[in-house]
Amino acid sequence: MNVNDIESFKADGRREIAAMAADHELRAASQRLMNLANAQKYSYHFSWLGLPIIQYPQDVMAMQEIIWETRPEVIVETGVARGGSLIFYASLLELTGGGEVIGIDIDIRPHNREAIEAHPLSKRISLIQGSSIAQATVDVVASKVGRRRTLVVLDSNHTHAHVLAELRSYAPLVSVGSYCVVMDTVVEDMPADSFPDRPWGKGDNPKTAVQAYLAEDPRFEVDRVIEHKLLLTVAPGGWLRRRV
Repeated sequence: MNVNDIESFKADGRREIAAMAADHELRAASQRLMNLANAQKYSYHFSWLGLPIIQYPQDVMAMQEIIWETRPEVIVETGVARGGSLIFYASLLELTGGGEVIGIDIDIRPHNREAIEAHPLSKRISLIQGSSIAQATVDVVASKVGRRRTLVVLDSNHTHAHVLAELRSYAPLVSVGSYCVVMDTVVEDMPADSFPDRPWGKGDNPKTAVQAYLAEDPRFEVDRVIEHKLLLTVAPGGWLRRRV
């Protein structure tokens, strides 16, 4: 492709994404599919380089695009789970010139830690066990981040209070032009009985926390283009780009 072809291709894409955003029937169908897929634990059925990633493939693709575009030197993720997302981020940093992934979890189970530390990409991963909102944890992370280009992903406890505390602690670490991605904002859009065994639900979830945080911090804006083109995402309204 020459330059004109590339620009034309991008312009077509922008128009098509805008059309999808305006297609209420398509968006409603996407939400119905999200609701049905969640009941079958859809996100639990994928892995990255050998470890369960527990993410929607569409969101994995979006993260790849963001990391390629913003070239972070450090990626901070709250919520380690089985470690696949840490390996995913480490693999992209390996391709884009290096960097460090910092994974934080209140309970890093021994078998998960062992699998992460045994992985060939573990050299790029630092694990911190502790509450993500404890000041001691925040201080350690901030000292490790320093002045490096930083991207943050929040994916631990999904209650309003916890996510809002994480946003206040970690969003300020994000570099201008980079992102703080808040996962599972979709909880607000799902049926009220979707999470009967969890402390979060409608009115008390990552999306309500994001809305509260954006009212406090005008440096961030929601990148709606990402969710519009994905159609299926666990983070509607959660792709926060730092403007200034």
